[in-house]
Amino acid sequence: MLLPVELRDGGGEQPLRTPGTEGGPGVWLVRAETFRTVVARLAPVVLDSSEKERAAAFRRARDRDTYLAGHVGLRLLLGAHLGVPPADVPLERLPCPMCGGPHGRPVVRGDAVHFSLSHSEGVCLLACAAAPVGADIEAVPGLAVAEEVGACLHPRESAELSGLRPVDRPAAFARAWARKEAYLKGLGVGLGRAMSLDYVGTASGAVATVRGWTIVDVAVDDGYAAAVAVRC
Repeated sequence: MLLPVELRDGGGEQPLRTPGTEGGPGVWLVRAETFRTVVARLAPVVLDSSEKERAAAFRRARDRDTYLAGHVGLRLLLGAHLGVPPADVPLERLPCPMCGGPHGRPVVRGDAVHFSLSHSEGVCLLACAAAPVGADIEAVPGLAVAEEVGACLHPRESAELSGLRPVDRPAAFARAWARKEAYLKGLGVGLGRAMSLDYVGTASGAVATVRGWTIVDVAVDDGYAAAVAVRC
C-alpha cells in the first residue's frame, strides 16, 4: 500500500496546509532546491537559536539547505495548525523512553498534534497526525551499502534481500530501512533500538503492523524510499 503525498510544496509563497489530523496522517514533501527562496526569506526569522546552530554545523551546503527547508516547512505547517506565527511554535523533546535523556520524540508543548520530520539528500518528508507518528525518507543507496547494512536487519528481511536480484536489492533495502526508521522515530527511540528486532518487510507496497503501529510506504520521487508509521 502506498500513502500518497498530499502536498509537494515547491516554493510557492503560500503557507503549507493545516495538517490532516482527522483520521489518517497528513504527509508533505518539501524539495530544498525549489523551496530555496522561501527558506532564504523565512529561516532567519522563524527558526530558533538551536535550529540555526544545527544548520550552521553542516559541512555540506546541500545538507544545510535540506535541513533548513525541512525545519522552515515544519514551522509553517505547525504554525498554520496552531494559529500562531511559525516562530512562536513551542517545540520541545520528550524524555527518551530508553534512558530518560532529553532526546526523545520532538513534540509541540501543550498541543495534541503529533509530527515527524525526515530529510535526505535534498528532500524532506513531514507528517502530522492525531496520534504519535514517525516519518522517514531515504535516498536509495548503492548495492554495497544495501548488502552490508541489510545484514543488520531482521533475519527474515535479510533473507528476503538475499533472494532478490542484485539490481533490486538497493530499493528493497531502502524500503525496509525507511519503514523501520519511521517506526522507531514514532516510538521516540531512533536507532537506539536494534534494527534486527522488528520485522517490517522489504516487499513493495506491503503494509506492516508492529505491536500497535501501522506502517505504510509513501509515494515520493524516484531514487528515494519513504514511509510513515502511526500508532493505532
